[in-house]
Amino acid sequence: MNRAALRRAARTEWGPLLGTMGHALTARRWRAIPMTLTAVALTALFQIVQNQPWGFHHVQRLGSVQAQLPWWLALLRTPLSLFVPALDLPVWGALAQLLIVFGIAELCLGRRQTLAVAYLATVAGTMYARLGVWLGPGGLLGLPAEAAQVIDTGPSAAVVGLAVYICWRYRAWLTCAGVVLAMVAEAVVKPNLAGKEHIAAMLAVLLLCTAEELRRRRKPRQDLYRDRDQRSGAPATRS
Repeated sequence: MNRAALRRAARTEWGPLLGTMGHALTARRWRAIPMTLTAVALTALFQIVQNQPWGFHHVQRLGSVQAQLPWWLALLRTPLSLFVPALDLPVWGALAQLLIVFGIAELCLGRRQTLAVAYLATVAGTMYARLGVWLGPGGLLGLPAEAAQVIDTGPSAAVVGLAVYICWRYRAWLTCAGVVLAMVAEAVVKPNLAGKEHIAAMLAVLLLCTAEELRRRRKPRQDLYRDRDQRSGAPATRS
C-alpha cells in the first residue's frame, strides 16, 4: 500500500473525528474540555491525598470499591472511584487516559454523554466483579474468592467504554476492532479482575451502541410512514 492509499485510509478512519476535535479546539482551545481538566485535577488531588498518612482512609471511604461491599455502598462510591488512581499502577497512566480519552469524548460527544457512557462502563465493571466472584474460579467468566477484596478504582473501564463508543459514533471501525482485540488479549494473557472488568465494560457499551444503531435505522422508516400518512390525508400517528 503506497502513501496516498495510507492517507486515504487514515482520512476515512479518523477524518470525521479529527475534524470535530479540530473545530472545537480552534474555537475554544482549552475551554472546550473543562470537565476533562477537572477530572485530571481531581485524580491528581486524590493521588496526593491518599499518599498522606492522614488521607488514605478518607479517600478509601469516598471512592474505594470492592466486590465484598454491599451493592448499594459500591454503587454510591462508584462515581468517585473513577477518579481514585489504582494503588498498584503509576498515576501518570490514569492522568494520561483521562486527558486523552475523556478529552476526545468531551470534544466529540459533549459532557453529558461522556459522563453517561463512562458511568455505564464503570458500573458494568463494578457489577461484573460480584458476578465473577459468585461464579468462582472454575468458569471462563469466574474469579477467585480473593478478588472480592481487591480495591477496584481508576478510570480504565470508563476509558475502554468511551473508546469503543467514540469509534462507533464516528465509524472508525478498524480502531474499534483494535480496541476490542486488545481488551480480549489482555483478558486472555492476564485473566485478573481488571482484565475481565474491561471486557464487561466493553460489552455493556457495545450493547448500548447496538441499541442506538437499531433505533437509528428504525427512525427513517417511521418518518417515511408518517410522510405517507400525511400525504394520504390520514392523521399522523404518535410515536
